[in-house]
Amino acid sequence: MCIPQLAPLFTAGAGGAAAAGAGAAATGAATGLQQLALAASVGGSLLSGVQANRAAKANAAALDAQADTERQLAAIEDERTRMEMRRQLRQQSADLVGAGVSLDSPTAVLLGDEAATELAFASQSARSTGQARTRTLSNQASSQRQRGRASLLSGTFSAAGDFFEQAPAIWPGLRGVA
Repeated sequence: MCIPQLAPLFTAGAGGAAAAGAGAAATGAATGLQQLALAASVGGSLLSGVQANRAAKANAAALDAQADTERQLAAIEDERTRMEMRRQLRQQSADLVGAGVSLDSPTAVLLGDEAATELAFASQSARSTGQARTRTLSNQASSQRQRGRASLLSGTFSAAGDFFEQAPAIWPGLRGVA
């Protein structure tokens, strides 16, 4: 390794000129390596932020798709619940008619009202459960998107920090700028 500040010490005679030339070449190579290291550091930080953002967006898209599926499943579950309750109402009506009870009698009307209340409750329960699952998935997707944006911002600030930390060593004229 050559220390550029020591190059003038070796400038005695013809050998000194060769040593000075070698020192300048070594300084150029060192600066080139420093620039390459700086570019790799800055690029790596930016790339890390971009990749984390892309992964977060992909996760958010998957969660959004799952929320859509949950919405559809909740609608199907609600419809199946309603169909089952209607079937039970029809069975109850048939049992009452089979027992000789008129469907307009107070007992039949009371049983029908209770069954209708149960139908409404079961249907609302199925919808509420589906909405809660969908809301949870939507919130998770939103959180993933926010994490992605934060990672992108973090990568950008990390790259800027790396640049401002290492650049003055490569380009001494920048020392007074920061």
